[in-house]
Amino acid sequence: MKIAVTSTGTDLDSLVDPRFGRAAYILIIDSDSFDFEVLDNKENVNAFKGAGIQAASMVSSKGAEVLLTGFCGPNAFKAMNAAKIGVANDAKGTVREAVQAYLDGKLPLADEANVEGQW
Repeated sequence: MKIAVTSTGTDLDSLVDPRFGRAAYILIIDSDSFDFEVLDNKENVNAFKGAGIQAASMVSSKGAEVLLTGFCGPNAFKAMNAAKIGVANDAKGTVREAVQAYLDGKLPLADEANVEGQW
């Protein structure tokens, strides 16, 4: 399974970036091997609006099935839902720790956005 995780850096020991649309990076991780691809999200970091929807499109294009992040707004959440990508909010620690928490069943998928609009 491919898992997308918002990240402050470019490796598995980077901290989870609490923002989805404006995260510095998004890592796409293979849950079996922990091999990963780094997506630079710099185009969305300073976007006036639509950052979450653009980030959702990027994650979807990489075939991710789940997104682990801190906060996901309503428009981005709808976009992820439309792409059939589950969202687990409140991810913390390093990217590696967040993925392991999800795989261990300690980071459940959300039913709705956990912030209003831009965060």
